[in-house]
This record gives sequence, structure tokens and C-alpha cells, in this order.
Amino acid sequence: MSAFSISPKKLGRFTPGERRNLRLGLFFISPWLIGFIGYELAPVAAAFYYSLNRYDLVRPPVFLGLDNYVYLFAGDPNFYEVLWNTLFYVGIGVPVGVCVAFLIANLLNQRIVGRTFFRGVIYLPVIVPAVASAMAWQFLYNIQYGAINGILRALELPVIPFLSNPGLAKPSLILVMVWTQGAAVVIFLAALQNVPRHLLEAASLDGASAWRKMWNVTIPMTTPIILFNLVTGFITAFQEFTIPWLLTEGGPMRATEFLLIFLYRNAFVNFRMGKASAVAWVMFLIIVVFTVILFRSSARWVYYGDEER
Repeated sequence: MSAFSISPKKLGRFTPGERRNLRLGLFFISPWLIGFIGYELAPVAAAFYYSLNRYDLVRPPVFLGLDNYVYLFAGDPNFYEVLWNTLFYVGIGVPVGVCVAFLIANLLNQRIVGRTFFRGVIYLPVIVPAVASAMAWQFLYNIQYGAINGILRALELPVIPFLSNPGLAKPSLILVMVWTQGAAVVIFLAALQNVPRHLLEAASLDGASAWRKMWNVTIPMTTPIILFNLVTGFITAFQEFTIPWLLTEGGPMRATEFLLIFLYRNAFVNFRMGKASAVAWVMFLIIVVFTVILFRSSARWVYYGDEER
């Protein structure tokens, strides 16, 4: 019998020793429980409550039922544009970022000169504060004094309005997202070092090229880590706020107005806390749907080396 099984006689009741162990266990995890209830569960419940009300932080909430949600999907002229901007940013930026991180990790996994230095450089954007990163990219992108357009002017080429052109603003922010993939690179490096060497050596003996070894050996053996980076990347990108806000503030012409910027504008600019809470719950449900889809699809493409066949 398993050590964790409970006999039918003990269902619904505990012996004095078990009650003591339960109280002791709850006591030791009480800091986490207090933090979870106070900083996670309570705000989520409060957001759901306010999403059913009209609330402006000054007057008492007025119950509206589902009117905030109905207005988002049927009355707000900007919501679908904001939703499209977010899905475009996440749906393209995250897969591209994961692919770039995987390729860089493969390069840094080779025996090259200065490998340790390059690993540190790739990880550096992760530890740089978001405000500093935004200032650096603002300097690079600026159409008047930016470094990139300065080089283009020196070469007598037309300048590129990275952040002032609605068609280029989202790809420019995606490039910044790709630049901050240092954490994913480090995780991929750890996974690549666990790829069985005998499989790569067997593929080499069979005459497989470097591409075939990557496609048939390396990628299948690292699919659990690819799944992990995709899930964490989607969750993080849906909640992206600091860099898009500092670089564009949702512009130009709402081209980079993402869900979290839309939430912030409604909550702290227009003081529509009820509508902002509804946006938060819609964003939460979208993240859950994306995560479920990824996990459901993982059975077809994720390989776990110790699974029974």
C-alpha cells in the first residue's frame, strides 16, 4: 500500500497524531498561505467583484452584472483592435523569440573562442532594468538622433520610422522582445548539455549532416524545454507593459495598445476600475486558453525520454 494512501476508516477524521502533524505543517507553510491569500487570491477575487460593478475609486461600486463584459465585446470601439495588437505581438514575438533563443543556445554550446564571454553578453539584457532597456532602444530607434538612422543617413539611405510608423511599431517591439531572450538561452543551454552524446555519435556514424542531427536528435530531445519556454513566454508577453509603454505609450494610432496598456489606461487614466477589472479577467482567460492549447497539443510533439511506449 502506498505511504500516502488513506484507509476508508480515516476518511473525514484524523487521529490525534495526524491532527498534530496537520497543524504543524500548516504552521510552517503559513507565511506562504498568508502571502497567497493576501497577494494572489484576494486581489483576483476583488478584480472579479469590481468587474461586475461600475467603480471609479471615489464613489461606492454600483452593481452592473455582466455589463462591463458585454460592453467590451459589443460596445467598445477599440477593444478588438487592442486584442488584435496583443495577439499579433504574442503570437509572432514569442515563437520567434524561442526559435532565436534555441539557435543562439546551439551556437553557444559549441567549442568557440570566448564562449563564456558571449554567454554573459546574451544574458545581460535579462538583468538590465526595463527602464534602462527602453531608454537604450529609444536611442537606437529615434528617427532624428537614433544610432540606426544615424548610420543610414551616413550611408545616404532613407531613415526608418521604427516607432512612429503604425506598420513598423509592433515589429520593432517584437525585436526588443527577441533581444531579451537571455533566460531562455540559458535554459536551452542546460537542456542541450543533457542531449545524449551517443545519439549524436550514432547519427554521425550514419552520415547525418549537422542539420539532420539537429532536426532528428537535438530538437526532439529538447521539446520539453521548448514547451516550457513557450508557456512562460506566452504568459510573460501577454502581461508586457513597461517597455511598450515607455517606447510608444500605445501609439502610434493605437498600433501598440496591448491589453495591459489598455487596462492601465482604463484604470488609472479614465478611472474605470470596473471595466479595467473586466479586461484583466478577459486577459486571464485568454492566457488560460493559450496554456491549455499548448499542453493539449504537447502530446503530439513533446518527447519525454523516460516515458513508456
